[in-house]
Amino acid sequence: MIRIHGTAIVIGGDGVLLRGPSGSGKSDLALRLIDGGARLVADDQTELRDIGGAARLSAAATIAGQMEIRGIGIASVPYQASAPLRLVVDLVQPETIERLPGPRSCRFFGYDIPLIALAPFEASAPAKLRAALAASVRPIADAADR
Repeated sequence: MIRIHGTAIVIGGDGVLLRGPSGSGKSDLALRLIDGGARLVADDQTELRDIGGAARLSAAATIAGQMEIRGIGIASVPYQASAPLRLVVDLVQPETIERLPGPRSCRFFGYDIPLIALAPFEASAPAKLRAALAASVRPIADAADR
């Protein structure tokens, strides 16, 4: 098991890991995605395990279903116990993002996971994340259909 300083959400069965330092917008972006139908897996501390041939995200039992909402406090939110990791999102400042980046990935337990950089406070951040997730899981779905 690897513990990662990050927030994890699930969209349509696919797990997304949001990484960045404290105050970088992990919980803020996750909250906007949850408001749009995503579910929380873990906030601030995410556990990653190699289970059944896939990297899976989960929360420690002590924080499952809990989310820090800056200015509000700790809140209970609907959550999913675990999800397969399909996309890693590094939260960065807008000026550091390449206009047309090439494919990038990071490796956990020997699995290459698609990786993008995203400015979390841009209004389009949830839509960009959903587009990147759709592009990253399409090859998995296409292979299963053959």
